[in-house]
Amino acid sequence: MTYQGPKVKLSRRFGVALTPKAAKIMEKRTLPPGQHGRVRSSKDESDFKKQLIQKQLLRAQYNILEAQMRRYYQLALQSRENRAERLIQLLESRLDALVLRAGFAPTIYAARQYVTHRHFTVNGKAVDIPSYMVQPGDVVAVRAKSRKLTIFCEWSPKGVPAYLEITPQEACFVLARQPQAIEIPIICELSRVIEFYSR
Repeated sequence: MTYQGPKVKLSRRFGVALTPKAAKIMEKRTLPPGQHGRVRSSKDESDFKKQLIQKQLLRAQYNILEAQMRRYYQLALQSRENRAERLIQLLESRLDALVLRAGFAPTIYAARQYVTHRHFTVNGKAVDIPSYMVQPGDVVAVRAKSRKLTIFCEWSPKGVPAYLEITPQEACFVLARQPQAIEIPIICELSRVIEFYSR
C-alpha cells in the first residue's frame, strides 16, 4: 500500500510541497513536523541519511513503494544509458505520472485514483493500473463516458512538458519521446539516489 498518511506532514518533512494544500500551509509553517522540528540541522547529517532522504523524496513525488523503486533501479541497471537518466525515465513513463504532467490531476495521489477508477485509455483500451508503462507514441485519452465529469470538463493544460503532445479538443495526449532528466519537474538529487542503491 502506498502512503496514506497526512500529505502536509510528509511535505513538511521533506521541505517540498506535494499538494496545493501543503504549499499553502508551508508558507506559514516552514519547519519540519514534530516537537524537535526547530532544532533539526542538516549540517551533521551522515552521507547515508542524505542519500536516504533524497530516495524517500523521489518515492514520495511518485507515490510508489520501496519494492517498486528497487525494481525500477534494477531495470535502470540493465540499460546501457546513464543510470540516473534511465531511472527517472522509467518513473516518468508511469501512467499516473503522465496523467499528472498533462494536467488532468492536481496531485500524483489524484492521478492514481483517476487511473484506478478507469477514467483513462491507452491506445483505445481502458487501463486501471497506475504503474502501466506508457511507450513513446502511445495515445492516452479520457474515456468517452468520463469526459462529462467536472474534473475533466474543466481541464486546461498549463506548463505541459515538451515530451507530451496535447490535443485538448479530444482530451488526450501522446508521449512523443522519452523525456530527459532535465525536463522532468521533480525536486531531487538523483546522484544521491543512485549512491543509496549502489551501496
